Amino acid sequence: MSTNLQRPLPLPASAIPDGCLPWDGEQTRRWTQALPARWVPVRLDTGVLVGVALAGLLGSGALAPATDLSPWAAAVVALHAIWLAVRPEVVRVSVPVLFFLVPAQQPLPWPVTLPVLAFLLLAWALAMLRLVARGRQRAAALAAAGGATAVPPDEGKTFRRGKLLAWFGLSVTAAGAAWLTAFGLGDGHVHAATGLYVIGLGLTAVLSGLLGRRRAAVLRGAPAPVLRVLVRENADVDTEVYAADDLGALRPLFTVSVSEPDDEDEPFFEEADDDGFDEEAAEAEMREALDRIDDEEPGPLREAVLYGTPYDGAELLLVSADEEPGEPPLIERSQGPVRPLSDRFGRGRVVGEKRAGTRKAAYRELGRQAAEAAVAQPGPGTVRRWRAGWTDRIIAVVVILWFVPIALDESGWFWRYVLVGSVALGGALLLSERLGWTVTADREGLWFNGLRRVRHIAWDDIRVVRCKGAELKIDSRGAGFPTWTMQGVRWPKLELRRGWIHPYERTAAEITAMWEDPALRPTVSATERERGRPLWPLALVQAALFTAALVLLP
Repeated sequence: MSTNLQRPLPLPASAIPDGCLPWDGEQTRRWTQALPARWVPVRLDTGVLVGVALAGLLGSGALAPATDLSPWAAAVVALHAIWLAVRPEVVRVSVPVLFFLVPAQQPLPWPVTLPVLAFLLLAWALAMLRLVARGRQRAAALAAAGGATAVPPDEGKTFRRGKLLAWFGLSVTAAGAAWLTAFGLGDGHVHAATGLYVIGLGLTAVLSGLLGRRRAAVLRGAPAPVLRVLVRENADVDTEVYAADDLGALRPLFTVSVSEPDDEDEPFFEEADDDGFDEEAAEAEMREALDRIDDEEPGPLREAVLYGTPYDGAELLLVSADEEPGEPPLIERSQGPVRPLSDRFGRGRVVGEKRAGTRKAAYRELGRQAAEAAVAQPGPGTVRRWRAGWTDRIIAVVVILWFVPIALDESGWFWRYVLVGSVALGGALLLSERLGWTVTADREGLWFNGLRRVRHIAWDDIRVVRCKGAELKIDSRGAGFPTWTMQGVRWPKLELRRGWIHPYERTAAEITAMWEDPALRPTVSATERERGRPLWPLALVQAALFTAALVLLP
């Protein structure tokens, strides 16, 4: 988002239906005013949703023995947290039913009944606020369209919305059923409650897939309301929709995940056509998308026509200008629900972008200083090496000091020897790479020591060498080389004030100088010892030390 006005990529006039009106700032304000209050959970990130689902899993297991609720009641009560976030339609029906079933199912003490009923009542009230707001959003969007409708131009395209989610839900349901079969179903049983909760999660995913598919099917073949808008792809590869006159992209209205539909005669998993498949072009397109995610930079602003009625949870179709000039318009269907953005989100985003701009300016200045220092380095000759330094050691020490008290906590053998032991073994692998990484440059290219083997990139195959913030990243043009990254810690203001050059910044600048200027590269080949050794012996030693500590320490 920027305060500078942008000239959006134009959409051909032939792609704009007759009578299609622009969704301007005045009309979009009516739509945003119809959103529920900011304390109503409308939009949760994926990480938060996963956390809510895990909390519900633990909660269902705790409710059954702690409150004497039956396993099914404990599971259903816990499921309301995730239903409130993703399926408020279910909460509208489930809470009135539970209000009668839970007290009637078995006599429960009031200290148990009152909190459960209060939680259900709160969930129902929040869900109803969200559903009522949806109706207001629909009405505002229909009024903005002014009665203009058009048939979506996706005839002959495959309709796959919701299939993948439904199959995933069936898999989760089967896993929950297997859990119940293994541990049995009994009143007050923790395993029974958690198994039923997992089944409920799976059925929720199936319902979400079917509901999304039904809503999307309404747009197939029947005239739908149309509005002219502006769109762009954000750093998360979701599409942001703006008012038609918001040339500065100041206030995103909502985001939606979209994809281009395939032809109906194209199978879901089709065999590669070697004659017609341009592997280099496909790889370049994939790299461009990954670079955009890494750079956290949005795509260009584009004109578009929105088919459908936008509201919280709606399904849409977008016809937008292609980012490449001369290409036909893009036809994209929603692959997820519309997710509105509040005014508070927009204001917070402005503040966040200002802070990010200041931080990026500091990093650019530090990168410039590192590049100047790299050019001033002595000329070519011997092999050059970069390795783990003080920042990597600090991170390793902090992680170990944080983990040791948790690992030695008296919480039973399962916690200490199974859970903590598994985390410790995984940590040994990660810390080995953190403490032992090396990058070696010789006349043939770059060498990287890994956990199992040493990898190589020729100078001509390097795609990117970059220090972005606290991340050092080196990648190859070849698909067989996984991206090499290392995360550190940075204090850009302190570095500028003291004139320090971060080790990662120096490493990236020196390698970039050699990559861009062959005259600066080493003139000799590295020996096998200089290229570095695999790190598995170090990982084995650390794993042995962690295991001994868990067994021997009290």
